Order: sequence, then structure tokens, then C-alpha cells
Amino acid sequence: MALFNRKSTATPSATATATVAVDPALAALTGEYAIDPAHSSIGFTVRHAMVTNVRGSFGEHEGSLKLDGHNPANSAASIDVKIASVDTGIADRDGHLVSGDFFDAEKFPLMTFRSTQAEQLGGDKYRITGDLTIKDVTRPLAIDLEFNGSATDVYGNERVGFEGSADILRSDWGLTWNAALETGGVMVSDKVRLNFDISAIKAAPQA
Repeated sequence: MALFNRKSTATPSATATATVAVDPALAALTGEYAIDPAHSSIGFTVRHAMVTNVRGSFGEHEGSLKLDGHNPANSAASIDVKIASVDTGIADRDGHLVSGDFFDAEKFPLMTFRSTQAEQLGGDKYRITGDLTIKDVTRPLAIDLEFNGSATDVYGNERVGFEGSADILRSDWGLTWNAALETGGVMVSDKVRLNFDISAIKAAPQA
């Protein structure tokens, strides 16, 4: 199901006379959605000591989606992540991540993403482009997503689901701490993969 506009292949003359049909199933998804943190995950994967991967997630986050099935270009996403909620399974490592060496969570408590553009890559695959802010540094980020579908849960909530990822260089956001290894290389890779698994609930229409 296409959530965002497909690129038109029509000629200018054809475009002027043709009417693009709206998929009823797509139109039905139009609305405001709140990300459900209990059924969503925002995390990361980073290479450690050149030989293995460390995975972590942020337990506290909130966000919203705006889906417009009639004019998908108006769709948008917004996410706020609480840095202090980082969890890699080791308390000492989590403490180091929130310290001044890395995120400096006391001074910069949030990581935020605000979308600016959406495009379909084919099928249910999309790319959401926006601004990612970490430690007051804002840079563009493109997230490749897959639309997992929509459903009504046992409580009557209308849900949509997405999952995807994006690769970044943490140094672009001022996260530069590292330590050299005796055998060569560094303790923590500059490349980090951000992982998103999102379930969002449609808000009830306002009276």
C-alpha cells in the first residue's frame, strides 16, 4: 500500500486532463497518530573493539505521525527520545554514554527528529528525510522504512506499523570519544546504525 506519492510518469498534457484516483484503503489511514512506546523500539548498533557489535535502545520516547492518504506529501513524523533512558544491558556502559564523553545527557537531555520529506522507493518501502538533533547539532538524516501494515487491535485502536534503519557517523553530531587499541583500530566505531520499530495509534477524530 502506497503511503506517499509515487513519481508521475504522465506527460504534462496527460496530467492536465487526468484525475489520479485515491486508494480507499490509503485514504482511510489519513489522520493523526501517536507513537506507542510500549510497542515501539528506537535503538542502535555500533561496532565494539573492531570485532563485535553492541546493541542498545532508548526506553523513553514519544512522537507523532501525520498521515494524509489524499495528499501523502503532507505526511510528517516527529520523535523525541530521552537520552538518559539508554540501555545497553550494562549499567557502567550506560553511565558512560550519558556522561560528557558521549551524549552529555544532563545538558542535552533529548535527541529529536523532525521529518521534512517522504518518498516511495517501491512497494512498501519508503525513505523519510528530516532533521536529526543530538547535543544541539542538527544535521539531515534519511531513514529507510518498510510499512508493515495497519490493523485494529483488541482494544479497538487503529494501528499502523513501520520498521527501518539509518546509518550515521556519530562524529557528525559531536560524539567523538574513543580509545586506541594496542592491536590497532579503536574501541568504538564512528559508524552507528539507528534502528526504528514503530507502532502508532490513530487519534479519535475531533467532534
